[in-house]
Order: sequence, then C-alpha cells, then structure tokens
Amino acid sequence: MPANKACPVVLRYTRELEVLAFRHPLAGLQLVKGTLEAGESTAAGAVRELAEEAGVEAEESRFLGLWHSGFADQVWAFHECRVQMPLPERWTHFAADDGGHHFEFFWHALASPPSAQWHPLFQAALGYLRGRLLGAGGDT
Repeated sequence: MPANKACPVVLRYTRELEVLAFRHPLAGLQLVKGTLEAGESTAAGAVRELAEEAGVEAEESRFLGLWHSGFADQVWAFHECRVQMPLPERWTHFAADDGGHHFEFFWHALASPPSAQWHPLFQAALGYLRGRLLGAGGDT
C-alpha cells in the first residue's frame, strides 16, 4: 500500500537527538503529519505540512522510510526536513486545520520514552523513528 500521510521530521542535536513535536489542544502530544494531496509526492507533502502546521519553511533532506501505522489504513512517509535558521525552544502556531487550532511546539528527546500525554498513535510513530535514527527500540 502506498503512503497516504506525510510526516516531516525536524531534528536537532543538543545534548542528545531531539525531534520537533507539538501539543494539540484536543488530542495530546503529536508529531507534524498530514494527508497527501492528489498527485503530491511524499517529500513535497512533508514540506507543505511543516509550513501549514508549524509555520516552518524547510526543504526535504532525506527519506526515513514508510510506516504502516495499523490505524485506518494510514501509511506514513517520514522525511527529514532541514530548516535554514535555528528554531526556538518553544513557540505557538495557529494552524487552520479542523476549524483552526493553536499548536504549542517543543522539542522531544528521541531516546526518551513518550509520556501518557502523547497520543497512542504518535507513541508508536516515535518508536519507529527511534529505531530508524537511534537503531534501537523501534518497530522497523
């Protein structure tokens, strides 16, 4: 089954590898992810979703793999996206999705297990990313 979701992955190295994440006001902690538009490549979808949901302009730098989520026939294409400027520790962005929401962005240490505040689907997605990027603890 081909990918139908694009998930941009923005990484930074501080004391450890961190991934960009956000708090959805209704659905817990999540990664940026969205539905591909008709005819859109997964790389282009990842860049578009990052701009729409986080207000961050980036370019795709590498494909990180496909993940069969086991939820509603969703197949996620993970793409690492590179930003030109350092991003702040935290910020809020208004995303027009689903009637509009303010998303609160932060950095999550990839090696740290997700708390119960993470939406279960995104807990599993983090496990996949841990396996791909850290080589352990992920469902590849």
